[in-house]
Amino acid sequence: VQLQASRGGLVQPGGSLRLSCVGSGFDMEYYDMGWLRQAPGKEREVISCNSKNDGMTNYANSVKGRFTMSRDNAKNTVYLQMNSLRPEDTAVYYCAARRASIGQYDYWGQGTQVTVSS
Repeated sequence: VQLQASRGGLVQPGGSLRLSCVGSGFDMEYYDMGWLRQAPGKEREVISCNSKNDGMTNYANSVKGRFTMSRDNAKNTVYLQMNSLRPEDTAVYYCAARRASIGQYDYWGQGTQVTVSS
């Protein structure tokens, strides 16, 4: 099982960036998919989670209205569109998958650095 996230990068405040994450070795259709991030000196934060059952996505308050998560089960891929980026969005971003609807994630991507700075 593998989750491979696209490369992040350096973005100016107010800018946009799209991350993708391709899964292999499992069928994403049967998994909740999440995006998480960890900023320096802070705990890891779940920023979005997409349900396998109804397709609904929940967002953390810190990103609500700015970030949009989507999935394409045919491509076994999830996306995170990040708009209106702020310096406080600087973090390592991870995609993750879990078979259950709650609890810990089973599989993790390798993490990709996103830096928001002028």
